[in-house]
Amino acid sequence: MARQAAVFESRELSKRERRDLKREVSRTTRDMEPRKPKRRDRAMPEAAVPGAFGPGLTDGGYWNLARPSIAAHQATSRQIAGIYPFVADAGLGHKGPVLGVDLNADALWHFSPWETYAIGEGRGTFSTNLLVLGAYRAGKSGTVKTLVTRSIAFGHRAVVPSDPKGEWVAVAEAVPGGVVIRIGGGSAARLNPLDRGPRRADADDEQDEKMVRQRRITTLISLVEMALGGTRLTAVEHAAIHEALKRCIVATGDRPTLRGVYDQLGTIVDDAGTDFRLSDGAVQPRFVLRRFVDGDLSGLFEDESTVAFDADAPIVVVDTSELFARSELVAQLTQVCTTAWIQAVVSDRSAGRTRYLIREEGWRDMTNLAALQMFQQWLKLSRHYGISNIVILHKMGDLDAVGDADSKERNLAYSIVGDIENKFIFRVNHQEIASLRDRLNIPATHVDDARRLRMGVFLAYVGQHAYVVDCFATSTDWEYELFKTDEAMQAPDRDEGALRFIDSDDLDRYWPEPSPADASLDGWLNATWKEAP
Repeated sequence: MARQAAVFESRELSKRERRDLKREVSRTTRDMEPRKPKRRDRAMPEAAVPGAFGPGLTDGGYWNLARPSIAAHQATSRQIAGIYPFVADAGLGHKGPVLGVDLNADALWHFSPWETYAIGEGRGTFSTNLLVLGAYRAGKSGTVKTLVTRSIAFGHRAVVPSDPKGEWVAVAEAVPGGVVIRIGGGSAARLNPLDRGPRRADADDEQDEKMVRQRRITTLISLVEMALGGTRLTAVEHAAIHEALKRCIVATGDRPTLRGVYDQLGTIVDDAGTDFRLSDGAVQPRFVLRRFVDGDLSGLFEDESTVAFDADAPIVVVDTSELFARSELVAQLTQVCTTAWIQAVVSDRSAGRTRYLIREEGWRDMTNLAALQMFQQWLKLSRHYGISNIVILHKMGDLDAVGDADSKERNLAYSIVGDIENKFIFRVNHQEIASLRDRLNIPATHVDDARRLRMGVFLAYVGQHAYVVDCFATSTDWEYELFKTDEAMQAPDRDEGALRFIDSDDLDRYWPEPSPADASLDGWLNATWKEAP
């Protein structure tokens, strides 16, 4: 910035005085001009902070406040990992029950499928369903039980349509108000899969009748096809089943049963006035239902229900553990029947209730095309009904039991499982690497991590984000004792701290005292000191 000087002089000054004044002004103006920086000074960087703390703070010195010119740091990902402890994830918020500790953020991890769905975009999800996958003794069952029991305090309920191992019975009995329905074994309980069920409050007469009819015929077709080993029914057989169900509804006053449908199919076969093609179509379904009425599948679903579903119970468990002694087919049919029986209650959207639907051994719901389509429908309508389907699998290879290789059934089963957005991946075996990558699109690094997870630790995929959660880090003693499932593999309890006294004779036998030394010839011939009377 240029500087200007103003000079005021008197008229009475002489020429000499004026000349001296000009010289003084010139010298003063010259002194006011800033000095030109030397070459050494010009090489220094400019001060970052203007003002008195810049260059020239002291005579002959320099306070360098300039921005440092440092090259960018370069390192490998392994070296950069050293800054990882200083990174903390925001998590899913604090809504919903605590499910464990987020090992990445070292903070409590809250999870509720309904809360994550309500978040929407960002960290939210577009589905309330949950896939739980992991090897044996990885902590799957304990984690799901922790989620369910802690969610009861938030107003959510739970239903286990089929408990093949009886693991949920203890949980239902421990929860106040829990209900256990035992099927098979010495129990006389019967479930009628064709029950009308409670009427939905928001449905008129026509809508209610349509929904009940659709549910009944879908259940019937699924049972018959499953008993046939997955064979698809023909159009004539479909028509025969429709006609038999219609007649049974009329004959029983809208209380149809499998036994009643079986009798009506027999009437269609024997009725001379019936179309011969319909009579032929009723033959095979009648032979199939005969297994439910008088055969190896009898005693479970052929008559009217002797138990009712308690819609107000916090948790309802259908114990089917006794059915494994009969056959695998019985267990599969039971899962379909109990699901259809419960569907009328849990699908009542007007009730405004949210429920977990826990599907232990989830592959049993996918044994044939009809069951797969029903299962897919359940998953699609979960948000509409306020349901969270929890599908538990030991490995992706469980789905290989569905249909033949490259069949429509198996591809549909893999597609259904792959479309579940929320996933809890526990420790997996080496054989699962390819399936996790190809079927679930899990990154290779995550798959490697999943092979080394300890019990109770899982990879949680919620929407577009992933977390590493330790569930058992927050488990209480009550939960640990209630949820453990390997009591049969543990040795009997022993009080290792109790003192046990050993008899003196036992001590003498374990640690004998040395015999008296006798080196004489008689000592070799005489009896030992212990053998002497």
